[in-house]
Amino acid sequence: MSSSSNVMVLYTGGTIGMQASANGLAPASGFETRMREQLANQPVPAWRFREMAPLIDSANMTPAYWQRLRSAVIEAVDQGCDAVLILHGTDTLAYSAAAMSFQLLGLPVPVVFTGSMLPAGVPDSDAWENVSGALHALGGGLAPGVHLHFHGALLAPTACAKIRSFGRNPFAALNRQGGVARVESIPPALDYRQPKTLANIGVLPLVPGIAAAQLDALLGSGIQALILECFGSGTGPSDNPEFLASLKRAQDNAIVVVAITQCHEGGVELDVYEAGSRLRGVGVLSGGGMTREAAFGKLNALLGAGLDNAEVRRLVETNLCGELG
Repeated sequence: MSSSSNVMVLYTGGTIGMQASANGLAPASGFETRMREQLANQPVPAWRFREMAPLIDSANMTPAYWQRLRSAVIEAVDQGCDAVLILHGTDTLAYSAAAMSFQLLGLPVPVVFTGSMLPAGVPDSDAWENVSGALHALGGGLAPGVHLHFHGALLAPTACAKIRSFGRNPFAALNRQGGVARVESIPPALDYRQPKTLANIGVLPLVPGIAAAQLDALLGSGIQALILECFGSGTGPSDNPEFLASLKRAQDNAIVVVAITQCHEGGVELDVYEAGSRLRGVGVLSGGGMTREAAFGKLNALLGAGLDNAEVRRLVETNLCGELG
């Protein structure tokens, strides 16, 4: 945890740098100048700035953009930067920070995500406190890997979520539990320098009475993996033979199905209830304490690394960076 003294700031857009347009707030260039004026007299680490292209509202974030971010982080490190600060909109910030935790496994420097709920320069904005707070945190020393910094708090990206659409504290650590031992070494294919291809991941929240036809439609859409948001500790419609048959066909067709819980706290334990063990019996994997954001980012990395189906299934239930709880 050495202090950072040469930080690359990657600006993706988001609320923090938005300005008024005819259609409402929109991402805007020129944030570097505003940032230098604001931080001119503050004791923060030296930093340089790179504006990503295109600048986006984070609602338009995509896995393809994550790959550009990954490349930009690697370029910064190769240029001698000892830390990276990513400015990002809050709506999908938890998704991006979780995804980059898996895209950057093995990275020897810290990466911090932050943003703001109100644009810089408007009354009561939280923009500059978050930017300076993140830089101060880097200057004080952070462990290598990805962090989320917001309103003075550091959060683990694979264990948090945006839980509020208002106020200065939109993010919270979720009390997710899995109890799985962490992997001893990162598989070479997952190293941050190894290129990743794009993957196709589906998400399906269970609701009472969900029909097998809905599951079939998603499984038939070309996805490589499905995040099944189950009830409680990992239960689903176990008395619906058509639903279970659909899940079995997914396994037969090498579609990886991972169960996570819809609950804010706890995690999946498929063997506790019959309704969960029947899911396990048709090939559904336990996501332990993974959040939706972490599961989505992890599957994108595993499948994007070109690992075979058996290895993907093994690593889904292996703790790579604290995601399983």
